[in-house]
Amino acid sequence: MSRARADEEEYWHSSKFRAFTFDDEDDELSQLKESKRAVNRLRDIVDDDDDDDDDLERVSWSGEPVGSISWSIKETASSSTSSLEGRDSSLQKGSSTYAAFPKPVSSYSLSSLFKGRNKLPSFQSLSDALCDTGAKNYAPELRRPKAEYKDYSSDWSPKDTVRRMQRGKVCSLERFRSLQDKLVLLDEAVAGHDGNVITAVLIFLKRTLRREILFRELEVRQVALCHLIHFLKEMGEQKLLLDLLRFLDRTEEVALSQYREHLNIQDVEKRREFLKGCIGLPFSAEDTSHIQDHYTLLERQIIIETNDRHLEMAGQSEIFCKYPRKASILNMPLVTTLFYSCFYHYTEAEGTFSSPTNLKKTFKIPDKQYVLTALAARAKLRAWDDVDALFTTKNWLGYTKKKAPIGFHRVVEILQKNNAPVQVLQEYVRLVEDVETRLNLATKYKCHDVVIETYRDLKDRIQLTAYKCKVERGSAEEEKINSILNN
Repeated sequence: MSRARADEEEYWHSSKFRAFTFDDEDDELSQLKESKRAVNRLRDIVDDDDDDDDDLERVSWSGEPVGSISWSIKETASSSTSSLEGRDSSLQKGSSTYAAFPKPVSSYSLSSLFKGRNKLPSFQSLSDALCDTGAKNYAPELRRPKAEYKDYSSDWSPKDTVRRMQRGKVCSLERFRSLQDKLVLLDEAVAGHDGNVITAVLIFLKRTLRREILFRELEVRQVALCHLIHFLKEMGEQKLLLDLLRFLDRTEEVALSQYREHLNIQDVEKRREFLKGCIGLPFSAEDTSHIQDHYTLLERQIIIETNDRHLEMAGQSEIFCKYPRKASILNMPLVTTLFYSCFYHYTEAEGTFSSPTNLKKTFKIPDKQYVLTALAARAKLRAWDDVDALFTTKNWLGYTKKKAPIGFHRVVEILQKNNAPVQVLQEYVRLVEDVETRLNLATKYKCHDVVIETYRDLKDRIQLTAYKCKVERGSAEEEKINSILNN
């Protein structure tokens, strides 16, 4: 009994661990603490957030505690040896084209093999750090697909080149050196029906071929020829365009192209001299008359502009003082010149260059155009007597009547736009022949007398009674309606 008690006392007061000494470096307790510290340090690197196996001791395949100094040395040595062995074996094997990848260094724990690497991007595991050098030294260079290399090669056929250009990809045309290759390329571009590709190929041919050869080949390729002509017109390459048209013997187009050059001449006198020289070009008969009229009109505008500028600056004309000119008449169209003449020189004699009747006779302006322009100019000045005289004619018996070549409904619309008084509007609304159109215009512009008289002539008592509600009570129109209804 006493022996058992003594054993128990010895058990509680004894210890299998020795006291710490600086000389005992291989003590089991120090090894255990070192292993624990290493495991705790690696936990943040290798294991993300798994706390389930904290109590388990992590071991390597060799059975030594993970993180010990001896373990780290052995792991590094084994990885280097395996990398070198793998490299030697790959060099000895001649059947493989690329060098084999080195074996990845073993992980620090079994859990890291199954749970993945560290998810934090700012840390790198020790195994990654150890295998970086081997991967950089022995990883083979990855080659691009052959299709990508072909994008930069020069072995494209004309058909493939055109297809590539249609897809918007960049490719060089310089490889097509011979005339035959260039013509095949142009034919493929025309067959592709893509205007941008055709234009691009034509620019290349224009730059690399002599003009005579280019013109000769385009003469039998009308589609490409039309594209080139349009391109030269848009880009303003006038000299090359004229050479091409002369080669094709298109004399009228050559003349029109030369005539178009007047648009680039700003000086009025130089433009007049240029137009004078264009009269002798080989135009068609109709175009020749137009060129002659253009020259005559510009010459007439120069005379009118010079005189009117002098009158305006001197203040000798009442109309220029009351209505100052807003712009110069130079280089204006014929209709604008006629409006200007009807506005400022309407009463001048036919013998003067600025007279509207002189312009009408010189340039053979149709009656409709002349009446429309003169009506707009005089109505803007509110010269109603001139408007009335414009439509008044006499027959051979001496009777006067109003006649409008444009139709009186157009006259009413123009007068209303220029704020003509109701009395003037009613006079011309009455002259509209179509009854329905007359009623619509009279109702729209509140010409009550015309509406009442039209319903009276139609003997439409119902419409007249209904229209009575639309006029003011006690007005003259209401009295007129009552008088018609009573009769």
